Amino acid sequence: MFRCMLVRSSSSAKQSLMRRNLSSGSVPERKVAILGAAGGIGQPLALLMKLNPLVSSLSLYDIANTPGVAADVGHINTRSEVVGYMGDDNLVKALEGADLVIIPAGVPRKPGMTRDDLFNINAGIVKNLCSAIAKYCPHALVNMISNPVNSTVPIAAEIFKKAGMYDEKKLFGVTTLDVVRAKTFYAGKANVPVAEVNVPVIGGHAGVTILPLFSQVTSQFLSMFG
Repeated sequence: MFRCMLVRSSSSAKQSLMRRNLSSGSVPERKVAILGAAGGIGQPLALLMKLNPLVSSLSLYDIANTPGVAADVGHINTRSEVVGYMGDDNLVKALEGADLVIIPAGVPRKPGMTRDDLFNINAGIVKNLCSAIAKYCPHALVNMISNPVNSTVPIAAEIFKKAGMYDEKKLFGVTTLDVVRAKTFYAGKANVPVAEVNVPVIGGHAGVTILPLFSQVTSQFLSMFG
């Protein structure tokens, strides 16, 4: 009888522990806000964030078409709740409580448009968004995708400095595209598996400064057979 009770007690304890570990409370609550979520980069980015198990709340913001994007993304069967916000009046709601803000907002570079032209348009957009970030979620990590990244990141930094909340460890310029391309080009020329290659890329995201360091390439494949 006592043995039966101990087994039941042990089983109940294990089940209770499992319930605690699997409960939503055991996973950190993280809110991600995407500014420019209805654009060509923002939509697939929203999809990736919805699939990320670390995200509990996904806030999608743009000047138009955001409710439709939010509805589509929200149907994906992961734990994060998706809310779409549209227009200047709703920017505050989109940002409040955000732990991570990703900014793909702005116009894409069109044929015949220089990076200076792009800067003249996107600089104002980035300035307004970063001013709101400084006010409503000053402790958030900020990932800048809006081009030209070499210029929009310094704009964000200056705005955050004026607001007294600049932290160089929390502001990032996203240049993953350049790294992916460098890996693919190198792997094709060297005839090695692209997944095994790491190519350092420096100089940001501008044609006159970007530089892939092919002399510093590391590869598990080459180390095994080199």
